[in-house]
Amino acid sequence: MDCSSMDAGFSSLRSEAAGAMRTVLVSAENLQLTLKPELSQEEQSLTHTNSSPKDSHKAGNEDLKEMLESSKESLKLEAMKRIVGLIAKGKSASELFPAVVKNVASKNIELKKLVYVYLVRYAEEQQDLALLSISTFQRALKDPNQFIRASALRVLSSIRVPIIVPIMMLAIKEAAADLSPYVRKTSAHAIQKLYSLDPDQKEQLIEVIEKLLKDKSTLVAGSVVMAFEEVCPDRIDLIHKNYRKLCNLLVDVEEWGQVVIISMLTRYARTQFTSPWMEGAEFDENKAFYDSDSEEKKDQTEAKPYVMDPDHRLLLRNTKPLLQSRNTAVVMAVAQLYWHLAPKHEVSIVTKSLVRLLRSHREVQYIVLQNIATMSIQRKGMFEPFIKSFYVRSTDATHIKTLKLEILTNLANEANISTILREFQTYVKSQDKAFAAATIQAIGRCATNISEVTDTCLNGLVLLLSNRDEAVVAESIVVIKKLLQTQPTQHGDIIKHMAKLFDNVTVPMARASILWLMGEYCEKVPKIAPDVLRKMAKTFTAEEDIVKLQTVNLAAKLYLTNSKQTKLLTQYILNLGKYDQNYDIRDRTRFIRQLIVPNEKSGALSKYARRMLLAPKPAPVLESAFKDRDRYQLGTLSHSLNLKATGYQELPDWPAVAPDQSVRNVEIVEPLREWAPIVGKTKQPKSDDKFYSDDEDEKEEEGSDSSGSGSEDSSSSSSSEESGSESEEESSEDSEKTSSDSGKSSSGSEKSSSESESDQKKKKKTKKAQQKKSKPTADSDSDENGNGPVGQASSSSSESSSDSESDSESDSESDSPAPKKKTEVKAKPKVAVNSKKEVSLLDLDDFSPAPTNAPKPSVLSQSLLSDLEGLSLSNISSAVQQEKKS
Repeated sequence: MDCSSMDAGFSSLRSEAAGAMRTVLVSAENLQLTLKPELSQEEQSLTHTNSSPKDSHKAGNEDLKEMLESSKESLKLEAMKRIVGLIAKGKSASELFPAVVKNVASKNIELKKLVYVYLVRYAEEQQDLALLSISTFQRALKDPNQFIRASALRVLSSIRVPIIVPIMMLAIKEAAADLSPYVRKTSAHAIQKLYSLDPDQKEQLIEVIEKLLKDKSTLVAGSVVMAFEEVCPDRIDLIHKNYRKLCNLLVDVEEWGQVVIISMLTRYARTQFTSPWMEGAEFDENKAFYDSDSEEKKDQTEAKPYVMDPDHRLLLRNTKPLLQSRNTAVVMAVAQLYWHLAPKHEVSIVTKSLVRLLRSHREVQYIVLQNIATMSIQRKGMFEPFIKSFYVRSTDATHIKTLKLEILTNLANEANISTILREFQTYVKSQDKAFAAATIQAIGRCATNISEVTDTCLNGLVLLLSNRDEAVVAESIVVIKKLLQTQPTQHGDIIKHMAKLFDNVTVPMARASILWLMGEYCEKVPKIAPDVLRKMAKTFTAEEDIVKLQTVNLAAKLYLTNSKQTKLLTQYILNLGKYDQNYDIRDRTRFIRQLIVPNEKSGALSKYARRMLLAPKPAPVLESAFKDRDRYQLGTLSHSLNLKATGYQELPDWPAVAPDQSVRNVEIVEPLREWAPIVGKTKQPKSDDKFYSDDEDEKEEEGSDSSGSGSEDSSSSSSSEESGSESEEESSEDSEKTSSDSGKSSSGSEKSSSESESDQKKKKKTKKAQQKKSKPTADSDSDENGNGPVGQASSSSSESSSDSESDSESDSESDSPAPKKKTEVKAKPKVAVNSKKEVSLLDLDDFSPAPTNAPKPSVLSQSLLSDLEGLSLSNISSAVQQEKKS
């Protein structure tokens, strides 16, 4: 009892000490104190109690909760890092969900990102808890920081809860109209997530995609096109109006966005433009590559003239610079676009860029070589100048070596075959058995494709039969068998040589090939063939299935041609095959027996046995394995696998007649054409330091008012040719706009102008203000149409704006009267210019209502004017609004 009580006392002391240590550590972290990194053995024994792992895990969660609920950002950030670390290790941190959600509203962006990562992780598992944070994300969607808005939308779209689909849709629509292009890009990403969650929202999402496709930001373009490809790839009508814009933006879009846009535009162009390839001109084009004969091209174009659509040319022209991209996927995308869309004589542009990619990583080389192998079958001339780039290196992997062999074989012709065969001789000696076998197959293909070197290749393969490597000998036999079928009469000696090697060859395919040759040409080797059959009868039961089948065939052929010597052997082999374990061999044996041995049941079939078994066979055609891959689009997964992958969209055929080109015309261009020249006119007098009359200034300002922009000069806002109350109201409204613009500089026109231009405007305005002071007699013109108050309002506003500008200039230089003298001196030549052009009295009369109360500024001080400026503006705006309502 005493011992048990003592143990209980020690355990309670240990637990108290461990709790005390924990509180010390937490308080030290709160105080940001640095403790020694390693604890002593006594401290470790105190902290590591005998409690279970679950209890320690709960205790750790309690510590994290305390850290998350503390007031210090550093502790919260550290806690979130630990929580994300727990998630990465596969441990559950769902108990901390309420404590984590509280920190969503934190101002620390790093902390918010970690909280978002946590919420995305547990949103699907704990949908009820995830729904608690929806309101927080909705508030974050209104945050002034664009990154927070985008992150909130990203997390909201990642919560795979069908209940919040309407909220997600509303958030995507709002984000699509956001001022920040980064947020709009995130909304395009969210479209794909929402579509995978609820495909019924397709129509509404298409509306958002249509809106985002009109976006002019390069940041958004790639993401929107990706959403378009995912949601509605068949809606080509959405691309019509945006086609030219996408072509022009393509160079500035991010790299992976360029890949998506290029692949989409490739499919679009195949449906909207006619084929640039002439009918039946494939072989002529290949000749043109070899000979570069321009006369043939001229004859072709004269025979079948083709005019390329300007939009088709725009696409080819704008994608050409992307061949210099550092991203291999972009270069590959442009290469496949030129392959599928460009005229055949322009496709060679992509050759150098594709060869450049062969210096990249092994994975990149594999894909690029696969595409070059497909291209080199149809157009050898593209890659002939770069044939040395496809020579095999010792460091290459086997799959890279075999692809380079494939390309070298495709490029082989009469001119370069000697060089290629010398390369192949070294490749055969390679330690890589699979590569050596592939080289022998390549030699056989060269022998069949180029008749001049058939004998040379065959002799070389016969020499390889004496090679020590069994794989090389076996592959040589298989290839020789195929070559002998092309010229069987000339090569009886080779067949005899191969029969002598039969005992040493153990590879089943090679043994089967020799047996097939013996049976096919048994009449040329009448003495050797029966002996080979005798040897096979001894080892029949131990052979592979493919060898057994060829043994049965050899026995049948020899029975028909030389039944005296081989009748018993044939019956023995047929009896062995009758009870073989493989049902294919049993079926073949029964069929052969009924065919060659006449009896009552066989009937008339045995009469045709010789014609069936000894019929002349066509020579096999050695073709490239990439010949059929051109049915898939280059650069796609389906092309790489030679199998139609899920999600693959077939490239449409060229239309016989081109669709209407006008569908790509955009009507919004017209107002921009009106705007551009007027801006040029207004900028030209600003750049020249010359004095202009009021008439010219008025004409320029009338043009700027008619184009819809706010006028920039305070005294020249009304039109010179209109009279009556409308002109005066417009002048008052424009003067208000300019006075507010001069004080706040918030109008679009003043933002676009440079600082030097604004200084020139200020000088002009001060000159006009001084000029108005010298003309007090023009006050009577302001009340011609009975709108005196409005005229006075406009004049007061123009005075306030001009005075405020003159004040700002005088304050910047100093409060001395020197600037006033300068302005007075400058005003004299201005008056002289106006007096010369007083012929246009109407303009001066319409322009004169501005200086109605010109003498007043001389009485008031500048500080008082600046104080009263805001009041006069507010009064003017209220007066103008009352007149608009009336």
